[in-house]
Amino acid sequence: MTVGIIEYNAGNIQSVQFALQRLGVTPVFSRNPEVLAKTDRLIFPGVGEASSAMQFLRQAGLDTLIASYRRPFLGICLGLQLMCEYSEENDTPGLGIFPVTVRRFPPRDKVPHIGWNTIGSLLGPLFRGVVEPSYVYFVHSYYAALSEFTVATTEYILPFSAALHRDNYWAVQFHPEKSGTVGERILRNFLELNS
Repeated sequence: MTVGIIEYNAGNIQSVQFALQRLGVTPVFSRNPEVLAKTDRLIFPGVGEASSAMQFLRQAGLDTLIASYRRPFLGICLGLQLMCEYSEENDTPGLGIFPVTVRRFPPRDKVPHIGWNTIGSLLGPLFRGVVEPSYVYFVHSYYAALSEFTVATTEYILPFSAALHRDNYWAVQFHPEKSGTVGERILRNFLELNS
């Protein structure tokens, strides 16, 4: 099984690589859509700013690859946000895989949301064997609103989507690669998805 990681101007790619290697997988890094299209699984990580990341994806043709990929696909953090329809971060249109708006947290508490928080209302095979509530690691200032595609929730200032799912697309707002044994289980479940 080949696992691709979309390489673009975003942060946490190396930590995702190390997490996969602990599971016995050596991923393929690429920004070439033709290379990534041949993989069995694809991961879209991200720490960064929405508009510049989307601009890079479009220029590289990665937006078309993501929209046409038909095997298991996982977005992480900024990856989740860019898979949504629109982000308030610099007025950024997203990929539209999830018809959801990404909003900035209201300034009623410390923003960004950094640290360990619980996830609940877990649905689907990505969370097989994960007990509720489980702690995972977050770093973000923007959140995806709750929707019919929400398969995990978290509360920080307000309830939001900790994970989304539609067809072969999965996305998590937290960082499984930094979330200890819970994150490792989620990544293992992703690798074992059938579709």
